[in-house]
Amino acid sequence: MRILITGARGQLGREIQKKKDLLKKAEFYFTDIDELDIRKQKDVSDIIRKVNPSWLINCAAYTAVDRAEKEPAEAFALNASAVSNIVSAAKHAGGIKLIHISTDFVFDGKNHSPYTEDNMTGALSVYGRSKQKGEEYALSYPPATVIRTSWLYSEFGSNFVKTILRLALEKDEINVINDQTGSPTWASDLASAVVRIISDTEKNKNNYIPGLYHYSNEGYCSWYEFAEEIKKIQRHDIKIKPVSTAEYPLPAKRPAYSVLCSDKIKKNYNIDIPYWQESLKKCIQNINLANERTG
Repeated sequence: MRILITGARGQLGREIQKKKDLLKKAEFYFTDIDELDIRKQKDVSDIIRKVNPSWLINCAAYTAVDRAEKEPAEAFALNASAVSNIVSAAKHAGGIKLIHISTDFVFDGKNHSPYTEDNMTGALSVYGRSKQKGEEYALSYPPATVIRTSWLYSEFGSNFVKTILRLALEKDEINVINDQTGSPTWASDLASAVVRIISDTEKNKNNYIPGLYHYSNEGYCSWYEFAEEIKKIQRHDIKIKPVSTAEYPLPAKRPAYSVLCSDKIKKNYNIDIPYWQESLKKCIQNINLANERTG
């Protein structure tokens, strides 16, 4: 079994690398833009011919939400057209199972209960619309699984958790938005779910149920509550002031409510999903250990 990963140096790609030994019979091919630019159809087709993967996990994405408002072509090239390239090459090769990662930003945030896979999309931003289009391309390929996730963080790269930890050392007081609600998701937990899907399928091909799924950690909070929990775990003294979205305008409009219902993936793959507070503690422990190792 060969598994090709795109966007391997992102948060999810790095977490999958940490778990690759759980799939003992698998050969992994980790690529990022330096090794594979998925915006180029020929490059995608060439590597698929060379690797001949059983699985392709697309973790690559344009995730600069605000910058995308000024760079729509760049966002759509990576989040949509590149997915079309992958699907086209996979169809030509035949037999490849695709797992594509998407986002809660495909929703308009007008719900008052967790979004299911059956809810209508209505992205508010260029980023959200580009990811929505990418989903359409992926789901046009029958062996594809699309997993929407939300508020992703990890010990790797730039994310909300690492930003709050850094600001807590630099400032006495910060403002954090308190009127947007979602579910913080540890990339390590999502990586475990991806590995579980592959593992179950390799044990029995009938276990694979492609389609659209949601995966986020259990529970929900505002960004302000998320920041307060980070502060509590790390025992910082920083003062966090709750502010409204109107008081802190950004170029891209965010959904006010984007909590995802993960019941479908839990049922189909018998996955236990931890609560976000539990996973946040583990991630911060990992960040602290990494900081200790680097001095």
